[in-house]
Amino acid sequence: MNLLSAEKRAQVIMMLVEGMSMRAIARVADVSFNTVAKLLRDAGEACAAYHDEHLRGVRGRRHIQCDEIWTFTYAKEANVPAAKAPPEHAGDTWTFTAIDTDSKLLVSYLVGPRDGQSALELMDDLRARLEERPQISTDGLAAYREAVDGAFGGDVDFAQIIKTYGTEPGVESARRYSPATCTGIDKQAVWGVPDMAKANTSHVERHNLSMRMGMRRFTRLTNAFSKRIEKHVAMVHLYAVHYNFCRVHKTLRVTPAMEARIETTMRDAAWIVRLIDARAPKPNRPKNYKPRKKISK
Repeated sequence: MNLLSAEKRAQVIMMLVEGMSMRAIARVADVSFNTVAKLLRDAGEACAAYHDEHLRGVRGRRHIQCDEIWTFTYAKEANVPAAKAPPEHAGDTWTFTAIDTDSKLLVSYLVGPRDGQSALELMDDLRARLEERPQISTDGLAAYREAVDGAFGGDVDFAQIIKTYGTEPGVESARRYSPATCTGIDKQAVWGVPDMAKANTSHVERHNLSMRMGMRRFTRLTNAFSKRIEKHVAMVHLYAVHYNFCRVHKTLRVTPAMEARIETTMRDAAWIVRLIDARAPKPNRPKNYKPRKKISK
């Protein structure tokens, strides 16, 4: 049973989705760190179940953009061998995302290694949520070709955008954390007949910024990275539901779920708390209490 009030839990959830670290939340909300961690776990489970059940049957001709965003768990991949007792899945952590360009809906996402199996799982999940033939745009990751073919067969219009990067001459070492300069873009039609004028990854790459700003553990060059993969996955689940159902998109002026006609009202953190409570086990109390026997002296 959760001892925190619904208002306090909603406050903690809002701090999580606004990008505060868990220790900062514990200080500001005046709760223990373990309480914040447990609430994140419960919220992640409830949001994952809600997304899986309700974000289906997306109708219309959708243009889906897919990308992968990098972070790490416990330690960077190169430092894992020298780390002290690294947990399972320590090292590079990739989050695959699939965004609908019109509604900005986060249709599918997946946390896993940047390989063919993760790409195939993402496309299988995406295929199960769409009603009509989509157009899909991805970056140049070779694994997408087999994944899209395996999930959609011939019922898709698929294009890849291959970007080449270079460094500007004379850039000093103080700017080594700046993004590389894009020196060329090559659009390739892979399957079907994609509209090459709309083939790009600009929207999903912009969404990467929203993820880094909305989840503290994605912020670079800090000590807020995930220490356990379970917490990382739970935060991604919470972010996805809050982004789709609770957060008003600045351009659309409604939530992505409302724009995609999956939802008719804007949700809030208190609604997420109710999702958590709906999944909580009921107290295991006996229906009938036996009367206490009197002890004769």
